[in-house]
Amino acid sequence: MSAFAHTHPDFPTDSSKWEPLFTAFGEGRDECRREHCAKCRELVPDHGHLNKVAWWTAKFASEMFKSESTEFRSAWDWGYLAGLWHDLGKFPEKWQDYLRSKVDPHADDVSGKVDHSTAGAQHAIKSYPTLGHLLAYPIAGHHSGLLDGKSNAACQATRLQKADLPDYQNAPLEITSHPFPKLPAFLQRDAYSISLFTRMIFSCLVDADFLATEAFMNPSQAKTRNQTPDSAIHDISRLIDAKIDAFGIPSLENNVNFQRRKVVENCRSSANQSVGIFSLTVPTGGGKTLSSLSFALRHALAHGQQRVIYVVPFTSIIEQNAEVIREILAPLQTHSFTPLIEHHSSLSPERESTQSRLATENWEAPIIITTAVQFYESLFAAKTSRCRKLHNIANSVVILDEAQSLPVDFLKPCLRVIQELADHYHTTTVLCTATQPAVHYDEVEFSIGLKNCREIIADTKSLFDALKRVEIESLGDVSDSSLVQRLADRTQVLCIVNRRKHAQQLFQMLGQGEGNYHLSALMCPEHRSEILTEIRQRLLDGLPTRVVSTQLIEAGVDVDFPVVYRALAGLDSIAQAAGRCNRNGKLPAPGLTYIFRPEDQKAETYFRETAQVAHQLIDLHPDLLSQEAIRHYFDLYYYQQSKRWDAKGILASESFYIDGGDKMFPFLFQFKTVSENFRLIEDWQVPVIIPYDEMGRTLIAELRNPSIPLNRKLLRGLQRYTVQIPPRLRDDNIRSFEAFRDGQFHALISTDLNYSRDFGLVFDDTHSNSQPLVC
Repeated sequence: MSAFAHTHPDFPTDSSKWEPLFTAFGEGRDECRREHCAKCRELVPDHGHLNKVAWWTAKFASEMFKSESTEFRSAWDWGYLAGLWHDLGKFPEKWQDYLRSKVDPHADDVSGKVDHSTAGAQHAIKSYPTLGHLLAYPIAGHHSGLLDGKSNAACQATRLQKADLPDYQNAPLEITSHPFPKLPAFLQRDAYSISLFTRMIFSCLVDADFLATEAFMNPSQAKTRNQTPDSAIHDISRLIDAKIDAFGIPSLENNVNFQRRKVVENCRSSANQSVGIFSLTVPTGGGKTLSSLSFALRHALAHGQQRVIYVVPFTSIIEQNAEVIREILAPLQTHSFTPLIEHHSSLSPERESTQSRLATENWEAPIIITTAVQFYESLFAAKTSRCRKLHNIANSVVILDEAQSLPVDFLKPCLRVIQELADHYHTTTVLCTATQPAVHYDEVEFSIGLKNCREIIADTKSLFDALKRVEIESLGDVSDSSLVQRLADRTQVLCIVNRRKHAQQLFQMLGQGEGNYHLSALMCPEHRSEILTEIRQRLLDGLPTRVVSTQLIEAGVDVDFPVVYRALAGLDSIAQAAGRCNRNGKLPAPGLTYIFRPEDQKAETYFRETAQVAHQLIDLHPDLLSQEAIRHYFDLYYYQQSKRWDAKGILASESFYIDGGDKMFPFLFQFKTVSENFRLIEDWQVPVIIPYDEMGRTLIAELRNPSIPLNRKLLRGLQRYTVQIPPRLRDDNIRSFEAFRDGQFHALISTDLNYSRDFGLVFDDTHSNSQPLVC
């Protein structure tokens, strides 16, 4: 009797329309590298699910490495076998009977379901007792997520010992006796390196499985997948360079633009250097965004890398950079090709379903703009939805904007994964920073730092000296009333503080007069974009413009004020704030940035600690942004706190461990625990959707309509209308939200009652919320 992978959604009782589980290879396994597998994004109903998933998992795995290298070929074999064995548990007649019962089979170990993921994992270790475990983890977790190796709860060891599985001996020998591949040569006995390779194979498998399933179950949605032309990186590079060159060759009299041009030239002249780690050390306002993109695209073309991933700091907003780049790339946009994907902090539902998994992002675009939270947490994730895109980070160019802005408690794992990607996965990382590099390797002071890092700027000291256009002055303690008076006395001024509540209080004291604005992450991105457009125009027109903001305005937001007030923070944050002051160098005298100790001393741990370190330096360094001050700052915050470099034990021996003496379980990888412990933001937040304008209301209506499948276009559109808040705040005000898709999404019911033009999302207890800004 024929074995099937899926019933047809339109013909659930007609097995002639169902998807075959496997199609015989014919003249050997290479025969399956044929057009039916290559077209698995299309509906090829007569070709086996295992064939397609094996081919695409192999393709994704091999593309993580340099084309036709030994690692490329080895990864192909590992990916192929993972895909071939992942659904062995669907061959037993018990599972086929279950499929015919028309019960949704896409959840393991749930009452009424039949486990189909464990069989392939058990087969892997029975066939190859040691290395088979590295396939067993991704196969066992390809629906439920990567498990801990051992735990008192559900774990890999328990799954591998599960004894009540249906017999899969009817599976064809050409599948079950498939030869086992060799490990890539770079994998020796380093537990973390091996665990990352395992996680990457998992990423390849779940992406391939979801794509093949989508092509059969929802072919219309599959056709909306991005169709990236081979010339995409070249075409994007041409447009970015044309935009830069359209600024013209600046004269020496226009010093800022002249220095920006030098940055561009340094980036272009360095682009052909070998794959690895680079630093781009440029003062704020020095044109890092477009210059780094010019470098990254030229570098990707020179080395055959697949995409550029631009990562903004975890305290900043993403939409401005995305809007600028999207406008440049608009000529390439078609109905079948999107050159840029903007991926905020996750809008994915808390509980995964078949639909939600198929709708998740896999970063299949040549330009990705995302947040540090999304980027780093995904690299240590266990869920299928978060891991699906990981293989597309490999063989790419990653631009880390303000790369040094990392909590000290996660320094070691963050830097380790960047080094691993550079050393073994043909990935180039560009560390963009407005302060002198802080994360470079030093044998004595910073042994966990990044090695072999090359600076792109030929003469950083001269560049910083030439672009110095701001004076920093410390005011000491400043009361709120005194601060508000200072703001009111200025025509154009920006004030940045560390907490939402404090920003709200200052704005209320300042009053809602003409030209007074408040910005925070309680405003949805569409709202913030409108406010920032107004602010920029008023600044250009010379009109009164007073802005009170949280730190979201510091990185990636192009505004130019003559005066900035910054609540005491880390020196990197102070440098970013100063970058919003006299940004274009048009004032006859230096701009003024005032540092003050606010009346409100509360802050999230990261901001509180960095402010405390900066406070120690005020009396020691007359210029807080000098190389000496910056070095001293990172010496105190990073280098002298080695005990905290991995405070959560992410890379501890109990997290990733190889035990050569344990023949039954040689690789102990605690994937789930690591995922739960790796949280850049202390307090977990959840997304809520705001019906801010007509487009927002239209998107919510689509989400409300159960006949419209959850899809990527919808989720991408909703990102522009999303605010992140603590779960408690949502739950305490749950009657203010409408829930959709079995409670997986929540949308605000009334903007009249709970959304303010000045403050964004408001509830009675919003102003008592001490949450930091998180984007």
